Amino acid sequence: MQPSTRRRGRALTEAIYLATLQELARAGYAALSFDKIATMAGTGKAALYRRWRSVDALVLAALTDPATGFGHPPMPPRTGSLRADLITLLTQFVHALDEPHGQALRPLLAHRHQHPELFEQVWRSVIRPAQEALLEVLRDAAARGEANPARITERSASVGPRMLLVEAWRADAVGHDEVTAIVDEILVPLMSA
Repeated sequence: MQPSTRRRGRALTEAIYLATLQELARAGYAALSFDKIATMAGTGKAALYRRWRSVDALVLAALTDPATGFGHPPMPPRTGSLRADLITLLTQFVHALDEPHGQALRPLLAHRHQHPELFEQVWRSVIRPAQEALLEVLRDAAARGEANPARITERSASVGPRMLLVEAWRADAVGHDEVTAIVDEILVPLMSA
């Protein structure tokens, strides 16, 4: 459906990015095409072909865009408390999973073996920077004596996000109580052991 006024520039780009993320979340990567995205965005497919060389490039651009995607990596909250920092970061993660970019990330993670190059780019651009913020929170806690430095690994930093991602797949939404329970029952004891 074409809008009555043609969008251009940033407004058109954002409409294309949102259409990409919504279609990816709704139908999965295999069903994604420039034709479908252009129709959802209310533009011609030539506008997409001029800007992006492939659907992969468009998906990565949409996921990393500051307005529609994950944009800049989260900043460590630095509350002075491991528990509070973890709750803050993981709550931000849960909120992101509810947004179009978070919903679009799920099919990419689930089918990463079918699209390894795209998954690797998403890992470097979206997931790894968020993991670095979590590692920084853990290192700060170790420096304050709240965490055991030997427990600070990439694997231990991925426990909370992985649990929340599974819960989001299971229940479609994750409440604040679940975030707090994961922090209190698993992450803080794991890091301080």
